[in-house]
Formats: sequence, structure tokens, C-alpha cells
Amino acid sequence: QVQLVESGGGLVQAGGSLRLSCAASGRTFRPSTMGWFRQAPGKEREWVAAISWIGGNTFYVDFVKGRFTISRDNANNAVFLQMNSLKPDDTAVYYCAARNRVEGVYDYWGQGTQVTVSS
Repeated sequence: QVQLVESGGGLVQAGGSLRLSCAASGRTFRPSTMGWFRQAPGKEREWVAAISWIGGNTFYVDFVKGRFTISRDNANNAVFLQMNSLKPDDTAVYYCAARNRVEGVYDYWGQGTQVTVSS
């Protein structure tokens, strides 16, 4: 089984930065893709960014391009989300997820970390 544990959330003022981390463990951890999702109160969960585990190719939803950067540390089974120029609309619970296949649903999810951006 694979476990994902997020950290790094918190309260920040608009325009500030946060760096989220996701630590993965488990004997069967061999992802194709790692992703970050978020869910704001009263809204559905939405995809934010993804990175291919081997090649390091990155993908972003339009509204975070230029502000967020996803990266990974293969040696330590970790993935990160650097978030700059944060806006109040970025307030949400952020989830790390892992997918074994190149496409399709994500197989494993973390418990989430709260990010709150004040105006």
C-alpha cells in the first residue's frame, strides 16, 4: 500500500508564498504521475498541477501557470508545490495524489493540507 502525507500548508497574506510537500512511502510506490489537487469550501475538487515521475514533465491548470511550480525528488519519494503570488481564491485544502498509469484516475491520495490566503 502507498501512503502520501502532505505538509507545508498554513495562513499567508495575499501575495505571499508557501511550499507544500508530499512524502510518499510504501513498497508498491512506483508512480507514473504525481499530482496536486485542491478543494475550496463548497466547491468540487479540482486538479492544479502534475509531474511525470520519470521524465519530470510538468503540467498546470491555466489559473496557476506562472505562479505555482511542481517538482519532485525521486530519491526521497517526494513531490513539492511552490506557490507564489498567492491570492485569496487559492484558499483550499490541497491534496497530493499518485497515479500508476500514464492517464486515468489517481490511485492514492493524501489527507490534505489547508492553505488559507488572507486579503
